[in-house]
Amino acid sequence: AQRMAAWIKAHAPKNLRILVSPATRCQQTAAALGLPFETDSRLSTAGSVADLLATAGWPDASAHDAVLIVGHQPTLGRSAALLLSGREDEWGIKKGALLWFGTCTQNGVPQTALRTSLTQALAKSHPRRCSEQASQRKRQDIQTKTPPKRGSDSPR
Repeated sequence: AQRMAAWIKAHAPKNLRILVSPATRCQQTAAALGLPFETDSRLSTAGSVADLLATAGWPDASAHDAVLIVGHQPTLGRSAALLLSGREDEWGIKKGALLWFGTCTQNGVPQTALRTSLTQALAKSHPRRCSEQASQRKRQDIQTKTPPKRGSDSPR
């Protein structure tokens, strides 16, 4: 959660609005960001896709550069399906994952674009961290390949 929060803080637009389900786990996730957020009961487990989109002000949330929703499956998956395919469907989204949608216009037609899809596993495998892990494995390999020193305690 800390790495995902760091990624969000590093990439979030200036006017980010964070909307959160009243569920305890969602509140904890939002609190881990260390940013101000609003709780909205329309994002609870009983909420619908229409509730989620209305809460976010999609696609017209002009007062904010972005809206971050901390909510639940299956509503998040159904909302993603609707935004990208034009119809609600049962799309799975892993716990703790981030999907970043935006709007664009192509040939005068407004469209939804998926800007980022990030799971906790990908957030953990940040390039710097991967290189640190590779260096650590290399040091371990070298240590295991070094022949033992002969001395009084070494077998002869």
